[in-house]
Amino acid sequence: MRRVLFLDYDGVLHRGDSYVTPRGVVSCFPGTIELFEFAPELHALLEPYPQVEIVLSTDWCFRFGFERARDSIPVEGLRQRVTGATYDTELEDSALWPTRQRGVQILRYVRRHNIVSWLAVDDRRDGFQGYSDRLIHCQTESGLSDSAVIALFRLRLAERFGDKPPI
Repeated sequence: MRRVLFLDYDGVLHRGDSYVTPRGVVSCFPGTIELFEFAPELHALLEPYPQVEIVLSTDWCFRFGFERARDSIPVEGLRQRVTGATYDTELEDSALWPTRQRGVQILRYVRRHNIVSWLAVDDRRDGFQGYSDRLIHCQTESGLSDSAVIALFRLRLAERFGDKPPI
């Protein structure tokens, strides 16, 4: 049985959104904020759960392609867990994709792949109605630096992916 964490980047692995410049992808926050600044925290959170795979639910896959999005993660242990993305160029309509709610994008993947045991970490709540217990919601400005979010994340990881049968 697959155990999946759906992972967004902007507002989760780093504060705020990102955008493309002639120098590459940068944070919307000026100054010293680095992209993927919280990747080590996610790696530490997932370490007790080696069976958990990551499916990218980030807009980076739509904007840059799956391989570039995956390879942008600076922590090798996280990159190795990535098995796919919710956006699939062969299955999704590129004109409709950006208009779909994030939860809807994830639920389409869940249903298509018969995933029973899953969580999502995202700064968006749209489309997760009825699945709030599966969402670890981050504030866009703080991402995975919020101690309350980290505590909830730990609890949900244990509930969904711990040694007991999944809920």
